[in-house]
Amino acid sequence: MFKTRAETRAFFDALIPEIQNVEHCDIVVAPPFTALSTAVDETDGTRVAISAQDVHWEKEGAFTGEVSVRMLVEAGCTYTIIGHSERRQYFGETDETVEKKTLASVGGGLEAIVCVGETLSQRDSGGAFDVVRRQIRNGLGRLTDSALSHIIVAYEPVWAIGTGRTATPEIAAEMHAEIRRIFAEIYNPAAADSLRILYGGSVKPDNITALMKKEDIDGALVGGASLDPGSFVSIIKYL
Repeated sequence: MFKTRAETRAFFDALIPEIQNVEHCDIVVAPPFTALSTAVDETDGTRVAISAQDVHWEKEGAFTGEVSVRMLVEAGCTYTIIGHSERRQYFGETDETVEKKTLASVGGGLEAIVCVGETLSQRDSGGAFDVVRRQIRNGLGRLTDSALSHIIVAYEPVWAIGTGRTATPEIAAEMHAEIRRIFAEIYNPAAADSLRILYGGSVKPDNITALMKKEDIDGALVGGASLDPGSFVSIIKYL
């Protein structure tokens, strides 16, 4: 919940000139709902895509405060985030709602960035793999092949976000490899190999290079470090 429309314009005014020649990665920015139209206007003609931070699975109806896939597409979004750890922690997001939102999103023309990850207590109790396996099976385990091609998975170790504890690149890579193995088991090895898996645990300019050197880490879901254009540019230009 950051950035007004004016702040969004200022953000892109600073960001766009610095990334015009970037070709090694896709760049997606997810502003709040109120700034989506501003973000779409600011990035028109650039390589930057716009994502929503959440979505509802119904096409329309008496769901006060919610936003549908159709509304997001009309606003110019090409992506949406689903099942973010904060949505799960604070707003009751479940594996069931993740599945509904994912199916509605890919069916309505959006790419879905679907988040999975364990809490501190789940990590310390040795249940991290079991938690992520359950989240994938229950939230992403019944997709068609065509729907699967419109999915990006983001691994968020909740225990490493704002707690002072750090997930090393090795810890992150271990879970990413497990996620790919789970998808190979549910679907097939080819689908698992083509799946893009992002890391989303306190990504910063000083750890992005080490993370991106790991084989199964395909990109980053950047949180607080993306709020400052300079910091975000440093992460984008990690090479």
